[in-house]
Amino acid sequence: MKQQGKEEKLIRVLLIEDDLMVQEVNRMFIEKVKGFKVIGVATNGTVGRQKVKELNPDLVLLDIFMPKEDGLKTISKLRQEQLDVDIIAVTAANDTETVKKLLRHGVVDYIVKPFTYERLKQALEQYKDMYDQLNLNANFSQDKLDVVMQQKDNSKQSELPKGLQLMTLKQILDYLEKIDCSKSAEEIGSEVGLARVTVRRYLNYLETEKKVEMELTYGTIGRPIQLYRLIKKENEVSS
Repeated sequence: MKQQGKEEKLIRVLLIEDDLMVQEVNRMFIEKVKGFKVIGVATNGTVGRQKVKELNPDLVLLDIFMPKEDGLKTISKLRQEQLDVDIIAVTAANDTETVKKLLRHGVVDYIVKPFTYERLKQALEQYKDMYDQLNLNANFSQDKLDVVMQQKDNSKQSELPKGLQLMTLKQILDYLEKIDCSKSAEEIGSEVGLARVTVRRYLNYLETEKKVEMELTYGTIGRPIQLYRLIKKENEVSS
């Protein structure tokens, strides 16, 4: 992933897709997502690889089934040439062997056709989150690194429980890292702009993952209040 200055820049995308109608739809989808710009298109892998060299994009949205040179061959050659570009693969295949090959070639995500705008938006937003973190942070805590790498780490649980979103989880973790005292779900929600019920679901998940600890305190009317704080690792205590 390319290193840039700290100012926010548009993520530059190259589209490699042989169907011109699909190509145009994908372009419209991508440019609807904040922070992305399509800088070029190609209708096959051979032309696509040449455009990667000429345009130096940050990200390639790559169709797998194409004439002349399919997407798997294109990815393999891009990696052999050690070109610094990230890839989201688009494929009609969802068989295990194809998925394994894509993961082995280091794609940041893969989307199965037919897909919706929401699914592509999710992939792009997750990519942007990872892109920004890797470009704007000099150092990572273990918790933040775990969240950033979760979608790419296939040696452990790669999916959050149903209904939880990676970006929202990171938003809550970021806030918890900044505070030194325990907070209620309502207080956390007020700070990060989320409903108390939503925050509570994420805190319950983090508690089961032993990322946060919960303590009970009692208000003026004797009703217990659940307070949460991030579990600090010994080697993360600042000097």
